[in-house]
Amino acid sequence: MKFRNFLPLVLLALLAAGCSTIDSRIKEKSATFAGLDAPTQEKLRKGRVEVGYTKDMVYIALGQPDERKEHVTGQGQTETWIYTSTYDEYAGTAHVGYRRRFVRDSRSGATYVYLEPVFSDVYQELTEETIRIIFKDGRVEAMEESK
Repeated sequence: MKFRNFLPLVLLALLAAGCSTIDSRIKEKSATFAGLDAPTQEKLRKGRVEVGYTKDMVYIALGQPDERKEHVTGQGQTETWIYTSTYDEYAGTAHVGYRRRFVRDSRSGATYVYLEPVFSDVYQELTEETIRIIFKDGRVEAMEESK
């Protein structure tokens, strides 16, 4: 078998290895997860976060944030984790060029070339903030969630 036959399998394995799942995060933070009561463990498995949770608990529930920000004020230091969602939105149809069309005249035998306009659907990639979690002293102080 040639290498090109293995390429899709190699790419799939690399993709799977780089994905963070709830089970992989629980395994990674097993000491934290094992120290929690059963109802809290179930909330984390469902991706739910509550005020008072630690950074490890939020990581188990939601994974790595897409963005982190640190804030220093007179009341102390806070850290904000921001999770986003990316999706494609239909933006309409656009003229993308022309296509040659050959038409043969059956009477004269001549061939004519016409240029037909070509249109294509256009999508724009949008990123939307879905969850913002604010930590103070290593624990969730506030949460904002898009509805």
